[in-house]
Amino acid sequence: QVRLVESGGGLAQPGGSLRLSCAASGDTASMDSMGWYRQSSGLGRELVARILVGGGRRYADSVKGRFTISRDDANMTVYLQMSLLKPDDTDVYYCNYVTIGGKNYWGQGTQVTVSA
Repeated sequence: QVRLVESGGGLAQPGGSLRLSCAASGDTASMDSMGWYRQSSGLGRELVARILVGGGRRYADSVKGRFTISRDDANMTVYLQMSLLKPDDTDVYYCNYVTIGGKNYWGQGTQVTVSA
């Protein structure tokens, strides 16, 4: 079992920045990747960014150049630095952990609102 605890999020103005954190605990030796998804009400979750166990990164086209994902292996924490925020970035953001065996774990979700 893996437990994910998210923090950060909140309200930002357009053009502003926020940072999300996600700390993983439990059986973390089998990690394949960690990442962030976001979801609007009534819609499916979409990938925002992912960092692989080897350090490779993947980003949604809509956030490239604005968001940066990073990981602190000592604390098994993944970060999402969000800059140049737009109102379209408003969503609930979920931390995701995938094991080598393909099992998914999810955080509880944190609200990000971008508004003037």
